[in-house]
Amino acid sequence: MPPTGAELDRLTAQRERISDTYLADPDDRAPSTARGLHHTALLSSDVEQTVRFYQGVLGFPLIEVFENRDYPGSTHFFFDIGNDNTLAFFDFPGLDLGPYQEVLGGLHHVAISVEPETWKQLKDRLDAEGVDYLLESEVSVYFTDPDGARIELIADPLGEMYGSKLL
Repeated sequence: MPPTGAELDRLTAQRERISDTYLADPDDRAPSTARGLHHTALLSSDVEQTVRFYQGVLGFPLIEVFENRDYPGSTHFFFDIGNDNTLAFFDFPGLDLGPYQEVLGGLHHVAISVEPETWKQLKDRLDAEGVDYLLESEVSVYFTDPDGARIELIADPLGEMYGSKLL
């Protein structure tokens, strides 16, 4: 149940304090020490099923497949999600990892920016494949992959969120 009353007021004041204390004006921000997100790694229970979904349905090209260096027999594979970013997967044959679970302190979702026209085409593909989804603000579609990981396709440009410039 979402907070209300005094608790909501406390949380609002905390958010404002953090913003006032740490959020610098764009002209005053130091450059990031990072070059970008190299990859986000998710788990796959079935490599071929994952490839068919991410490459076949979403149109993210499979760009590399090799054995996971940390677990013999495990496959580590990557998809191109544009802008020199990749989405990676591991399978772990022989381990009963169970289904994906969204947990506090864990991964909530992966948001991937696509062009507005592509967004519409991908939403149509999700419909054609019978993939359930949640539509938000006419620019975001949330769904789960075959293993239950929550994915968002967002039509906002990189560095923007619902019309607000982030970068």
